[in-house]
Amino acid sequence: MVARKNDDAGARKVLQTLGIQNAEEEIVAIRVAAKAESQKSKTSFFSARYNRILWLAFLVAFFNQWSGINCILYYAPEILERAGLASKDSLLNSIAIGCTNLVFTFVGLYLIDRAGRKALLVWGSIGYIISLGMVAYAFYTHASPMFLLSFLLLFIASHAIGQGAVIWVFISEIFPNRIRALGQSFGASVHWVFAAIITLITPVFLDADHGVFKDNPWPIFAFFAFMMLLQLIWVLTKVPETKGVSLEALEKQLVGADPVAKEGV
Repeated sequence: MVARKNDDAGARKVLQTLGIQNAEEEIVAIRVAAKAESQKSKTSFFSARYNRILWLAFLVAFFNQWSGINCILYYAPEILERAGLASKDSLLNSIAIGCTNLVFTFVGLYLIDRAGRKALLVWGSIGYIISLGMVAYAFYTHASPMFLLSFLLLFIASHAIGQGAVIWVFISEIFPNRIRALGQSFGASVHWVFAAIITLITPVFLDADHGVFKDNPWPIFAFFAFMMLLQLIWVLTKVPETKGVSLEALEKQLVGADPVAKEGV
């Protein structure tokens, strides 16, 4: 609205509606960012300048898949059968997993602008660690199928509230305007490449006849729990909170002032 239509009054109303206290200052920041974009900074997408945001996008997508979410969603019937449920029951319980994912996705969408992106990632990581650890324990000790199913549902809820709700919002916020399209493409590519890898290698470990862990798949879930412990450490130490931070302020925080913008000011 500011950069393309030159409509400061309209932009001011929108910013005030969003709760921005100093709308004039925000409009100035948007103009500076737009001017830098129009002057086409020659900084390469994969330059050292963008290292931090590239790693943030890569790791949020990487950990999203190494939670084991697609392993569990795609192979839920087989996992539940291995836990001792009959084929018919495992299919019905797969529906319960899908419904849990749907319901808690809406919970995550409700919380993301209230609790914040980082908070949801922390809560989700803790839920992942508990649920995956208990799924591994259930397989290891041959606990009842319902015990295992309850923690699979906790896992799905943790994902829907945490990573599932946050990943695409977070990736769209951390990249500066001039490279946002490339940045979102990069993050999405990392996400789906690892999704494909997980989908392809899961049968190697889970297959009932030839899988590496065909007798008892507990190490698979213990590994995913360990990966989520790493995610929790990363979120606590490296991930910034983007809730309530303007895109221009976030760019200064993650990238620093644009040299082109400096010349134009």
